[in-house]
Amino acid sequence: MTVIPAVESLLISISASTSASTATLPIFLPLAIEGSHITAAAAILGYACLGATLGTCTGLVPGFHVNSVAFLLVGIAPTLPGSPVAVGAAVLAGGIVHTFLSVVPGLVLGVPEAATAPGVLPGHRLVLNGCGHEAIRLSALGSAIALVVAVTLALPLSWIISAGEQHLRSVLPVLLIGVALALAGTESTWKARIGGLCCAVLATGFGILTLDLPAAGPIAPPGAESMLGPIFAGLFGTPVLLDALGSDGEIPPQQRSAVGLSGKKTVRAALAGAGGGALVGYLPGVSAGVAATLALGGAGGETDADETDRPYVVATSGADTATAVFAVASLVVLGSPRSGVTVALSTLGEVSGEAPAGLLTLLLIVIFAASLGIVLLVTVGEWYLTVVRRLPRQPLVGCVLIFITGLAVGFGGLLGGAVFSLSTLIGLIPPRIGVRRVHLMGVLLGPVALM
Repeated sequence: MTVIPAVESLLISISASTSASTATLPIFLPLAIEGSHITAAAAILGYACLGATLGTCTGLVPGFHVNSVAFLLVGIAPTLPGSPVAVGAAVLAGGIVHTFLSVVPGLVLGVPEAATAPGVLPGHRLVLNGCGHEAIRLSALGSAIALVVAVTLALPLSWIISAGEQHLRSVLPVLLIGVALALAGTESTWKARIGGLCCAVLATGFGILTLDLPAAGPIAPPGAESMLGPIFAGLFGTPVLLDALGSDGEIPPQQRSAVGLSGKKTVRAALAGAGGGALVGYLPGVSAGVAATLALGGAGGETDADETDRPYVVATSGADTATAVFAVASLVVLGSPRSGVTVALSTLGEVSGEAPAGLLTLLLIVIFAASLGIVLLVTVGEWYLTVVRRLPRQPLVGCVLIFITGLAVGFGGLLGGAVFSLSTLIGLIPPRIGVRRVHLMGVLLGPVALM
C-alpha cells in the first residue's frame, strides 16, 4: 500500500540513520557566557518569552491550535531579526506553554447540562462539582512532576530507541494495532469495546481518504499546508462545543481549590502520564489522550468518577508535558518530528540551512517554558475560569464555533472546510454510542499501521 505523504512525515527518523540526523541536529549547541554570546543568549530568552506569550494566547482561545502559530513563525522566520536558534526558541516555548493553558477553555466551554453530566470528561465533572480551580492545580502538579521525569530520561531513552530503530520499524504496525486494541479494552463493557473498535476503523478509513488531500487555505504558510488542522478540530473540538451549544448547562461557582488527591496518588498518576508521554514521543500517531487512557487503564470513565477523575487530570497533563520533552529528544537524536511543533522546528532548520538548536539548548528552553507554563496555568488559568464562567454561555460557544470554522477554511481552503464538516459528524458519534472519543485517533494510528 502506498504510504500517505502526510503520514510519511511522521516516520522520517525511523527510516533515517542516527548518524545522519545528528549531523544536521547537533546534540549540544554551546552557549558561551561571554562577549557576543551574551547578546545571543538574551535574544533566545526574549524570543522564548515571545513564544510563551503566543502560546498563552493560543491556549486560551478554543480551537486555535499552537501548530498554526508554529508554522506561521516558520513562514516569517526569514524576515525576523533573530537567529534560527532564537526563532526556534519562540516556536518551542509557544508549544510548551500552549499545552499548559489549553486545558482551561476545555474545562469551561465543554460543561454540559446536569442530565448529561455522567457522560462527560473528568475535568468537566470536576467543574460541575465546583472544583475547577482544583482541576487546574492538579493539571499543574501533573505537568511539573512529569517534566522532571521526562527531562531526566529523555536522552538515555532516545539513545536506546536509536539503537533499536530498525527493529522498531519492523514491529511498528503490530505495536500500533496493539495500541488500538488496548484502547478498546479500556472500555467497561463488550458492547462499548466493539463500539470503540468500530470508531477506530471508521477513523482509519477517514484518515486514508483525507490526510493527503491538498490544503490550500489563504492563511496557510507555503510548505506548511496540511489537513491535520481541519481533521482534528472536527473530530475532537467542534463536537464538544456543539453539545455545549445545545445544552442549558451552567457553570456553577468554583469554590474548592484545595487538591483532593493524596501526594502518593498524584505522583503515581503523573508517573503514569510521563510513561505514556514516552509512547507519544516515539510512536507516530499516538496522542497524549491515548497515552493517559492506557496509562490509567481506562480511568476517568463513568464508573467511580470520584476516584478516577483527579488522577486522570494529573496523568493527562503529565502526558502532555512529557510528550513535548520526548518529542524534542526524538527530533534531535532520531531526526524524527513527532509533533506539530517539532515538525515546525525541523522545517525551520531546512529553511535557514542550519540546525535550530542542539539538545541541551532545546531542553533548557523546554524547562524555562514549562516553568512559565505552570505559573501561568495557576494564575491566568484560574482568572480565566472565573471571568469566562460569568459570560453568556451559548453566544460565547457560538462565536468559538464560527472562529474554528474560519480557521479550518483559512488553513485548508474550501476542501478543508468540507473535511472539517465531515470530521465533525464523525466526532459526534462516540459519545452517542457510549464510548470515548479517543478511539478516533485511529485517523492517524490506522494509516500508519497499514502503510
